[in-house]
This record gives sequence, structure tokens and C-alpha cells, in this order.
Amino acid sequence: MSTASQWLLRIAAAIAFIYPPLDALSNPDSWVGYFPQFLLASGIPSGVLLHGFGVIEIVIAVWILSGWHIEWPATVAAFMLAGIVAFNSSQFEVLFRDISIALACLALADDAWAKRKYGTVAASSV
Repeated sequence: MSTASQWLLRIAAAIAFIYPPLDALSNPDSWVGYFPQFLLASGIPSGVLLHGFGVIEIVIAVWILSGWHIEWPATVAAFMLAGIVAFNSSQFEVLFRDISIALACLALADDAWAKRKYGTVAASSV
């Protein structure tokens, strides 16, 4: 994968993980509903869930942008997005885009795993 392609995919994935926690600071009600019901009913305050998850999203975004061992955050990001879609299937008309972002993350991870397997390291992955 070219360096430009790597950067475009990394930026796309990072935006998807940076925007929600930033918007949740001023508009938390728009985001808390995406948590599975079992988490909301667990007794953990919704603000703690929302902003705790937001910190994780920011870490994932920064890690993806850094490109350092990108196979790990990209894989985690893909599973997080798949989980959001799976637990909110009634909102699929909005969340279908998350499937595309998850697949972009998997492309980043696959590229990194392939380079690792075949012993090549491109400048864009460091």
C-alpha cells in the first residue's frame, strides 16, 4: 500500500474516533444511547461510560495516526465499530457507515500484518 493510501486511511479512521468524544463534551445525550443496554443498566454512571470510552477512542485515534504497530489499534478499532453496529442494529440506517470505516481499519491492519509476515517494513508504518 502506498504511503499516501496509508495516510488517507489513517486520517479517515482517526476522524471517526476523534469526533464522537469531542462532540460528547457538549452534546452527551446524542452519544450515550449507543451503549448496549446491559452497560447502561450496570450501575455505572452514563457520564463515566461516555467519557471513559471517549478517552479510549482518542487513544485509538492518536495511535492510528502515529502508525506505530498500527495492526493493533486498527484491529481494535474495527472490532469496536463492529460492536457498535451489532449492539445498535435498530439504527443501521445511520451506522452502516461504521462498517465501511471498520473495513478501512481492517485494510490498515492487514497491510501491517502482511508486512510483518513477509518481513518488509514500509516507511509509512513506522
